[in-house]
Amino acid sequence: MSFEIIPGILEKEWSEIERKIEEVKDFAKVIHIDIIDGKFAENTTFLDPKPFSKYTNTFTFELHMMVENPIEYLKPWAEVGFKRFYGHIEKMDDQNEFVTLGQTLGEVGLALNGPTPISEIKVALNEIDSVLIYTAQAVGFSGASFQDNRLEKVKEIRAKSTINIEVDGGINSEVIKKAQSAGADRFASTGFLFKKNPHDQYLSLKNSLDKNSAQ
Repeated sequence: MSFEIIPGILEKEWSEIERKIEEVKDFAKVIHIDIIDGKFAENTTFLDPKPFSKYTNTFTFELHMMVENPIEYLKPWAEVGFKRFYGHIEKMDDQNEFVTLGQTLGEVGLALNGPTPISEIKVALNEIDSVLIYTAQAVGFSGASFQDNRLEKVKEIRAKSTINIEVDGGINSEVIKKAQSAGADRFASTGFLFKKNPHDQYLSLKNSLDKNSAQ
């Protein structure tokens, strides 16, 4: 199994997004962009996909949609070159419709907030590319504290499937070990990675992974 450490960006202004993209450009292959519409969570972010076209030939961008009706965001963000899409099932009218459209545009996954059980996933796991488990307490804010009990869902999904499992929220050099042990293979880090020198923080995360299984 290969593993990905993915810089996560949650910002209100394009200037801050671009600054962070530039900070990780020499080592990141995938970048995780959080968008929030103020309805899913008590926060809002930059919501215009157009400026990202400057970078979508350089990186694989994944979109974590903390929004109502995430299906409405798929095509506009795919049009500028985004390749991965995570929509929260808590705000999704039809999971099958979201997955079907998403798979015509790239890789599609379903995202679950902390309290949501995996029984709420109504699509067969082998029909989606990945699942994202939000592992922090406060939804929609960078730097939120990690919640250990969220890893039970990671273990439950891993026992059922070999699909990619991404964890997002409170990921640091200690937490990443627990998440890997639980079965996660993608790790989005926002607050921790940009707290200090991003490359040093990235290496701290990478060096914390189990070397016997990490690629």
